[in-house]
Amino acid sequence: MIGRLTGTLAEKAPPQVLIDVGGVAYELDVPMSTFYNLPAVGERLTLLTHLVVREDAHLLYGFGGSDERATFRQLIRISGIGPRTALAILSGLSVPELAQAVSRQESARLVKVPGIGKKTAERLLLELKDKLAPDLQGRAAAGSDAQGDVVQALLALGYNEREAMAALKALPPDVAVSDGIKLALRALSR
Repeated sequence: MIGRLTGTLAEKAPPQVLIDVGGVAYELDVPMSTFYNLPAVGERLTLLTHLVVREDAHLLYGFGGSDERATFRQLIRISGIGPRTALAILSGLSVPELAQAVSRQESARLVKVPGIGKKTAERLLLELKDKLAPDLQGRAAAGSDAQGDVVQALLALGYNEREAMAALKALPPDVAVSDGIKLALRALSR
């Protein structure tokens, strides 16, 4: 099994990247969260990988971190969720956002991911409830009440989820709800 690749980024075209490792170029599909954090073409990088062997192909998937790869592996174990759908989920939600949605049983957040319907979202929530890494769920729950309230307030004010989550990243982790809303609005108005 190929667990990690370190080499030079030869090409990148969403969702695929080509990594040259000692003269051999590996083609990997990556979630958009990893894609956005890639260095420029020609620079060195390291990606954790997951190899899927099918009857007609060997497919390699790359991830920027171990949490992302572990979550991908949990997702593809669920009946009806293949690697492409798992990549779509990780492209639409970060690992902490997914853990938060699972801990709060928010199927509406999963339904926003292309290719995920209501029944699939409910099955994901049920299957992942006790299977996501406990430390991820703990991190999602810690501070998530205030942060969740800030996000809900921003959504109620007409911002989309991506804008709300971007504003949330700029906030200190222990911010109070009212201060968080003010700071988030200030950040979004720039």
